Amino acid sequence: MLLVIPFPAIDPVLVELGPIAIRWYALAYIAGLVGGWALARALTLRPRLWGAIRRPDPASLDDLLVHVAFGVILGGRIGYVLFYNFDFFLANPAHVLAVWEGGMSFHGGLAGAALGMWLFARKSAVPVLTVADLCAAVVPIGIFLGRLANFIKPELWGRPSDVDWAMVFPGAGPDPRHPSQLYEAGLEGLVLFVVLMLAVRAGALRQPGLVTGLFGIGYGLARIACEFFREPDPQLGFLFGGATMGMLLSLPLIAAGFWLVARARWNAAQDIAMKEGDA
Repeated sequence: MLLVIPFPAIDPVLVELGPIAIRWYALAYIAGLVGGWALARALTLRPRLWGAIRRPDPASLDDLLVHVAFGVILGGRIGYVLFYNFDFFLANPAHVLAVWEGGMSFHGGLAGAALGMWLFARKSAVPVLTVADLCAAVVPIGIFLGRLANFIKPELWGRPSDVDWAMVFPGAGPDPRHPSQLYEAGLEGLVLFVVLMLAVRAGALRQPGLVTGLFGIGYGLARIACEFFREPDPQLGFLFGGATMGMLLSLPLIAAGFWLVARARWNAAQDIAMKEGDA
C-alpha cells in the first residue's frame, strides 16, 4: 500500500443554536427532499416530456413532498428495525423511536415512500405509476446527499483494503478501509441520476412505469456492486455465500424493475399498433 488517506475531521454538527444542533445528516435529508421537490416541479412544467400522459399539477407537489417525507422517515426506521436489528429492538422497544441514535433502511424508506405516493395519487386522481416515475427521476439527489452524510458522520464504512485511497475511519479500528460511502454516492447517486435524466430527455415519462423500472434496476445493481466493498452491519454480518442483507433486499427491487420496464415497453408497443391500425 502506497498511501493511506487520513479521514477528514468534519464535525457532524453543522451549526449549534443554543440547545438545538443542526447535523449534516438531518441537513442531507432536508436538502434531498427539497432538491427533489424543485426538480420534480421543473419536470412537471415541461409538457413536452409527458406527451398525453396526465401528470401531477405543480401546485400539488407540496402535498406530495409531505407524503413522501413521512413515508421515507417512518418506512426507513421500520425497515431498519425489522431487517437489520430486530432482536435489539425487541429487547429494547423504547429505542424504536430514538431515530437520533441512527439506523435507517433505504429499502424500508423506499417502501414507505411508495405508500406515500400511492396515497397522493389516489387523492390527486393521477396514475400512481406517473407519480412514481416523477419521484424515481429525482430520488438519486437524496441518495447522493445521504451517502455523503454517511461519510461525514462517519458510518457504513467499507471493508479493510490496501488500495491507495483507503482510509482509517474513527470507530472502525486501525485498519484502512474502502470509503464505500463515496462509492455509493457516486454509483447510486450521480451515475443513476445521469442515466435517469437521459431516459427522461429521451421520452421515458411518456411510458408510465419506465423510469420507475429503470430506477429499480439501476439502484439494485449499484447497491449490490457497492456491497462487495461495504462492511456488513455488525449485528448481521454475512448471511450465506458472502451475501449481505443489502444484496438480498435489492434482488426483488431489480426483479420489479425489469417487470415494470417490460410492462411499459409492451404498453407502448400496443399503443403504436393501435394507432397504426386506426390509420
